[in-house]
Amino acid sequence: MNSNVSRRADEKKLLDVRQLNVIYGKGKDSVHAVKDVSFHIKPGEIFGLVGESGCGKSSLGKAVIRLTDPTSGTIDFNGIDVASLKGRALKTYRQEVQMVFQDPYGSLNPRMKVGSAIVDVLEVHKIGKNTTERRERVAALFEAVGLDPNWAWRYPHEFSGGQRQRICIARALALNPDLLVADEPVSALDVSVQAEILELLEELRAKRNLAFLFVSHDLAVVRNVCDRVAVMYNGEIVEIGDVADVIDHPQHEYTRKLLAAVPSF
Repeated sequence: MNSNVSRRADEKKLLDVRQLNVIYGKGKDSVHAVKDVSFHIKPGEIFGLVGESGCGKSSLGKAVIRLTDPTSGTIDFNGIDVASLKGRALKTYRQEVQMVFQDPYGSLNPRMKVGSAIVDVLEVHKIGKNTTERRERVAALFEAVGLDPNWAWRYPHEFSGGQRQRICIARALALNPDLLVADEPVSALDVSVQAEILELLEELRAKRNLAFLFVSHDLAVVRNVCDRVAVMYNGEIVEIGDVADVIDHPQHEYTRKLLAAVPSF
């Protein structure tokens, strides 16, 4: 391949966030959760966002997927500014950007079979010609995340925590997104199960060229799975770069403190 073409492909931005602000409330009681944040994610990249609880990283993730409305700034996705999308246009955007939450059990309806929940998503977005075709798609999604397709017609309480998180990932994949916002996706799981889920995310990235905004408080996890990382403190990004550079040669005092709190890599 021509080196200039390759370089342009490397520089392509799937998501480009510029000077994003998220403020909750008004007046003296307002909370400035995200402050002038800028970063980008390339196709197929796992981009880490790390910081302590309450630093604003979950608010940032929710703003990207438009579960929270940004106060100001731009969110450019494939050349479209999504910060002001509404109605049908916002619905279309949410097909391309999906979210995986920290608590897999809380993300599932305990009274609904997990496969039916995914079928409902497909029906809302008019994917599949009929129920049979949608159920076949559910079976394929279960196989993609390493679960027996026959388990799709069980209830959430019949699964382990790791299996429930795989189900949530399958549901997020149902609409063929280009980007997954993973908000602490392994923090509620045992260490051995964490490794399995992280390996699954790597496989999905490789097979689908899927990009991730990977939100975490755990630098050890971020180092193992991410290509680049941004360190967030008090609503701001204080350091950003290749994950090895940031972790091996931290420039900001807050990053050094986070690293000092990690027992061992």
